[in-house]
Formats: sequence, structure tokens, C-alpha cells
Amino acid sequence: MKPRDLAILIGIIGIVLMMVVPVNIHILDILLVINISLALMIILVAMNTQDALEFSIFPSLLLITTLFRLALNVSTTRNILAEAEAGRVVAAFGSFVAGDNVVVGFVVFLILVVVQFIVITKGSERVAEVAARFTLDAMPGKQMSIDADLNAGLINEQQAKDRRSKIEREADFYGAMDGASKFVKGDAIASIIILIINMLGGLIIGMLFHDMPIAEAAKTFSMLTIGDGLVSQIPALLISTAAGIIVTRAASEGNLAHDLTSQILQHPKLLYVVAVTIALLGIFTPIGPIATLPIAAIIAFGAWKMQKNIMKREEQDEQLVEQQEIEEVRSPESVISLLQVDPIEFEFGYGLIPLADTQQGGDLLDRIIMIRRQCALELGLVVPVIRIRDNIQLKPNEYVIKIKGNMVAHGELLLNHYLAMSPGIDDDSVLGIETTEPAFGLPALWIDDSMKERAEMSGYTVVDPPSVVATHLTEIIKRYAHELLGRQETKALIDNIRESYPALVDDLIPSVLSIGDIQKVLAKLLKEKISVRDLVTILETLADYGTFTKDPEILTEYVRQALSRQITQQYVGGIDSLKVITVGPALEKKIAENVQQSDQGSYVALDPVSSQQIFQKVSEQINRLLQTGGQPVILVSPTIRMYLRQLLERSMQDVAILSYSELEPNVEIQSVGVVNL
Repeated sequence: MKPRDLAILIGIIGIVLMMVVPVNIHILDILLVINISLALMIILVAMNTQDALEFSIFPSLLLITTLFRLALNVSTTRNILAEAEAGRVVAAFGSFVAGDNVVVGFVVFLILVVVQFIVITKGSERVAEVAARFTLDAMPGKQMSIDADLNAGLINEQQAKDRRSKIEREADFYGAMDGASKFVKGDAIASIIILIINMLGGLIIGMLFHDMPIAEAAKTFSMLTIGDGLVSQIPALLISTAAGIIVTRAASEGNLAHDLTSQILQHPKLLYVVAVTIALLGIFTPIGPIATLPIAAIIAFGAWKMQKNIMKREEQDEQLVEQQEIEEVRSPESVISLLQVDPIEFEFGYGLIPLADTQQGGDLLDRIIMIRRQCALELGLVVPVIRIRDNIQLKPNEYVIKIKGNMVAHGELLLNHYLAMSPGIDDDSVLGIETTEPAFGLPALWIDDSMKERAEMSGYTVVDPPSVVATHLTEIIKRYAHELLGRQETKALIDNIRESYPALVDDLIPSVLSIGDIQKVLAKLLKEKISVRDLVTILETLADYGTFTKDPEILTEYVRQALSRQITQQYVGGIDSLKVITVGPALEKKIAENVQQSDQGSYVALDPVSSQQIFQKVSEQINRLLQTGGQPVILVSPTIRMYLRQLLERSMQDVAILSYSELEPNVEIQSVGVVNL
């Protein structure tokens, strides 16, 4: 056993022996001083701890000090009753507090006992009880939070183990404090009982055994009893206060002194109010200015100093932040932040800043919110956040739209003007600046406000600059929607479906298809402007046919056939007929004969001459259909639809290519042209 452990063991045994073995008066004085020193040390340590677990031995220490104090009480009581003397420490406390008036000393002692028993001890006991209860109730939630952080990879196994250990130690500590606070309460009750015994017993023993007159016996034993009580109650009061401080400390970043100065004194303006109030109290009440004005001046001076220090600290913090930003720019790790690419960016010149500035009446941000809602309804796609920023490198009235860091569209706007698009027959009286409508490439005019009414009367479509930008941005999002839908976005859509259709998702993923396979199918649908909002039907179809093939092209064809009602509604609308361009048997046969199989799937391999001939024939039929005002739709057999799409998608991306199985039976098909070789 180490000497330190042996010393503590002997000390505990000595405390117990003090209750039955008489102690010399001189040794008793030393022990009483040690008791006071221990109490001071405990309260100072309690005030300087940042976490209750830093003083985790406190419950056991509270028990030991209480036992030590009671042993001293028993020893002093024995000396008081047996020899009418308890040493210099007890006599000094009794005479110092009571003086020549025993009643005053007795009242002071009773006040100390009441303060400790009713205020400090009772409050500490209640706080310890509540803290223990709430700590135990919060343990399951804290354990679950640790497990969640561990599963998410935010912490490692060792960190999780340390956190669990801390939670267990907190529960043990507050549970021990709840029990230890009962000792403090019992100590206060015991002090009152010992006081009564000393007073009554001393009075009787003084008259019977020491032959003292009743007045002398009352004075002698009262002084000794008061001194003994004060020597015991002052350390008890200090330790009870330390217990209250320990159990009432919440999460903080410093010790008690730091928290007091940083939280209570962080509002210097309020101290000015206090100073003025104290000054007015001395001027307009009988208290007088002599007692109040100096205090008010000290408070006001302290507020001024604190305000000055706060301003100085804020300046230092700003300089520190600027220095840190400079260091971050200089550090090699700062380059990593530049690797982030925004899915969609909208940049504009300084002349178009009023579009995005709400203080100048700009509503671009509100329009973008509506665009995202519209795309969600029409495409079934959650459009990522659109980054909006000004760019001084652009022309003042120019804007660009970027997809994943690459510019895909641009345009110019004239604020305080309107864009007028001709109905087909131009009116020479409508004057403006010739331009091109950016979304659809139609010829248009920028007209001023005075020309707006005339243009509308002539049949022109007149829109304001924010509407031009919103329309252009909407069309760009629709055109590049397949690039905006990645695996992460696909997973978010599937997780949303999982809440209502868990069996469907669990049956499909990952046993049949992976998220990447589903993403490829959805992207192919969006590329041909087919909405994926009916995700349940899409996943049902993939679950049915995914066991037979993993080819995204073939799976997409199956999904398109399952979405026949949606596709019919999209291209037919409210009418019952559809004008289409059909493909002749010779072309279908040629495409079917040139289909090649590979590890990446099937594709059509035609010679350049045949491909160019097909492009030319299709273009002729599409131009003829456009002249009649029809929508360019090519209708083919299901077996070659995807191969014809592969041939035409680069040069004719906006042309819809449908198969017979993608249209409802009740739709009347009107062939207005045939593509033949």
C-alpha cells in the first residue's frame, strides 16, 4: 500500500475513534483549523471546475467531511461538558461573535443554522435530486445519439466509448450527489440537537459538578456552545454551498468566476441604468447622496471600462478573423473549396443587378422558387439550388446560365424595356431594337413602354425582362434535366417513395437493380422530356423487367410503354388525333438489320452515306410538318424506336420519337408524311 493510501486510511479510522476517545484540547484546536481549511479548499475547487466530473470525488468527500465535522462536534461537546473548556479556537469564535452579549451570539448562531438548513441544504438536496432524475432519463437518448454519430462516421469507436463512459460517470455522479446531500441535511439537524444538549447539559453540569452559580454557568456554557456551533457551522455552510455550486453548474466554457464576469457583466449599457438608478435613489430619498453617489460613480466607471474593453475585443476579433481568412487563402487546403461545382449557376452583369435586388423591386428570387415548383410538377425532378451571382467580366446587360460550371446559354436584357415577339405578320408601326428571344430563338424586338400598347394591339406577345429570364431558365432546366439528376438525387426521390411504398422499394433495390441503374433510366426519360413524377409506375415496371435485363435502353422502352397514358396526354392533349411522321418499311428494315450487340448494350451501326440520307429525309418531312403548324412527332414500331432515337438525338434533339405501343388505342393517328429511303 502506498503511503498516501495508508495516510487516508489512518485518517478515516482516526475520525471514527474521535467519537469515542477523548482528544487533547491542543490537538482539537489543530483539527478545528484543519476542518476550516478543508471547507475553504473544497468551495474554491468547486468554483474553479468547468465540469462537475472534474470534481467527481465530491460526494465521497462530502461524506468524509461531514463525518469529520460530527466527530469534532462530539469531541468538543465532551470537553465542554467534562471540563467547561473546548480550546482556543472555540473560545475565540464564541467571544468574537457574541462579545459580552450571549443573546447576540446565540441569535447569530441560530441565523447561520437556519440559512444552512432551510436555504442552502434544502436547495442543494432538491437540485441534486432533480439533476439525478433528468440525467438518468436522458441516458437512452444520449446513447442513441452516440450510436447514430458512430454509424454516420462522425466519430470513431474510441470516441464513442469515451462518450458512453462520460454519460455513465455523469449518471453515477448525480446519483451519488442525490444521496450525499442527505448527509448534509442530517448534519444540520444534528448541529441543532447538539446545540440544545450543550446548552441544557452544560447548565446542569456547571451547577452540579462545577459548583457554578446559574448565571455564570449559563454564560460560560453558552459562550462555549456558541463557539463550538460556529466552528462547526461555518465549514458546514461552506461545504453545503460548494455542493450547491457543483450540482447547479450547467454546461460552460470556464469556471464560476469566468462565467460570472463574462455573462453578467457583458452588458455595460445596463450598468449605466443601475448607476443612474442608485444616484436618483440617493438624491430623492432620505438615504442621501453620500452613501449612493460614490457607488453610482464606481458602477458607471466600471461600465465605461467594460464597454471600452468590449470594443477593443471586437476589433481584435475582426483582425483575427481577417488574419485567419488570409491564412486560409494561403494554405494549400483552401484549394479544396474551389473544387465544388454548382449544379446550376446564373451570372449577370452589373446592369442587371436590379433583377435580383429586392430593395430595387427585383423578384428574380421569387421567380426561381416558382421555377423549381413548376419543374417538380412537370418533370418530377427536385431542381438543385440555383446559384445567383453578379459577374463584372460580363457585359452590363448580359447574363449566362451554367450547368455544372459550363456555360450552356446566354442572353442580353434591356431593363425598362419589353420583349415583343411577332405573331408571324410584322407591324411596321411597332418600332424597337431587333433581337432574338433567348429561350426559343424567335425574332423579337425590345420596345419601350410607349410602344407596349400598340404592340399588344398588333398581336405581339409582350413580356418584361424578368419573365424573359424565367422562361429561358425554365427551358434550360428542362433541356438539361437529365444531367441534373445524379445518384444522390435519385436516392432522395426513392427515399421519398419508400415512405409510402416500402415493399416496392425493398423488392427492387438492391436485389434487382441498383440506384445507378435506376438513375440511368430516369435520365433517359428526362432527356426525351418525359416526366418521372409517376415514380411508382416507373419502379413497378423496373421491378417487373429488371430480372430479365439490365440494359438501361431496353428498360427505358418498357417504362415508356407503361407510361403510355402520360405520354399520350403530353403529345395529344385535349384532342383525339395526332399528326405524325411515320417511317417506311424499307427504313425500318435497314435499321433493324444494322443493329449491333456489345457488352455496353445494343446500337445501330450505319454507314455515313445512309445516315446522312436518313437525316435529310427526316428533315424534309419535319420542315413540311412545321409549315402546317404541327408538332414534329415521328411514329415508329417499338422494336426500332430507341435505335432511330440514337441516330437523330444529336442533330434533332427536340423531335419527339414515339412508338405505337406508347399511344393509347383511342388516339386517331394522322400520317402527314413518310420517311423512306
